[in-house]
Amino acid sequence: MSKPATLFNRLALIGVGLIGSSIARAARAQNAVGSIVATARSPETRRRVAELGLADQVVESNAAAVEGADLVIVCIPVGACGAVAKEIGPHLAPGATVSDVGSVKGSVVRDMAPHLPKNVHFVPAHPVAGTEYSGPDAGFAELFVNRWCILTPPEGVDTAATEKLAEFWRLLGANVETMTPDHHDLVLAVTSHLPHLIAYTIVGTADELQNVTRSEVLKFSAGGFRDFTRIAASDPTMWRDVFLANKDAVLEMLGRFNEDISALTRAIRNGDGDTLFEHFARTRAIRKGIVQIGQDSPAPDFGRPHPDLPHTPLPKPYAADEG
Repeated sequence: MSKPATLFNRLALIGVGLIGSSIARAARAQNAVGSIVATARSPETRRRVAELGLADQVVESNAAAVEGADLVIVCIPVGACGAVAKEIGPHLAPGATVSDVGSVKGSVVRDMAPHLPKNVHFVPAHPVAGTEYSGPDAGFAELFVNRWCILTPPEGVDTAATEKLAEFWRLLGANVETMTPDHHDLVLAVTSHLPHLIAYTIVGTADELQNVTRSEVLKFSAGGFRDFTRIAASDPTMWRDVFLANKDAVLEMLGRFNEDISALTRAIRNGDGDTLFEHFARTRAIRKGIVQIGQDSPAPDFGRPHPDLPHTPLPKPYAADEG
């Protein structure tokens, strides 16, 4: 049986970390592209991409990667996107679609669009998927299955090009939504950026406490601290750029969060159990809703595997019981 026709002839990946390597694996598994060319900033990463066979060709420069590509996906921290767009702009093929995977969209549009020629289609994207791991070894083809990919095409972008990129992401298993860059940044500020900021803060606070030793923090982390550490293990360069690039939306959400923290502080200080219970009941329902729409598993303890009970031999019966 022959394979279905590919959506794009040549995919260029600039940056091959968790997201880039997952795109490469999924695109190849789904026959979404005819060939893949990849590049990365460090020689070590390029060498590892070649060893893993993630691309048909690994090149040393961004300009070389985009030559002849009809789909270019920039998979690097958002703070570097503008410089890369300036570098690749003169080398893009007419009619190519240029996209990215950053979790901030307003700054990406402002930084990249001025450097891209008018004869290409600029369709920024954000696959809302990931893990705390990074690098080309961290990726896997199933990363985007039943996760959302948000497209934020600027005004005037060809709708057919946007729909073709949406089809690409659906082929990789994602659900696709389209919204404006500014609305995306507001939504992600509360669903992703603020939780990461809180996680980094809580983990940092625990590390700085003088009356709790580091060994105790690690030993008893299963009490909830452990789940914050997973988020706080995310790539520091990427998240530094996210908070700087989405400053206004994050500050707005942080202000609202501080107001809620103040209200809960007053409830605890005043012994106001009703307020605490009402707040916890309302937020618990949000978790149930996330599970109901298939964005997480209802398995106990977030689906973590648990070891078997240790085998302990039964005690010998008392002599009076024998016979």
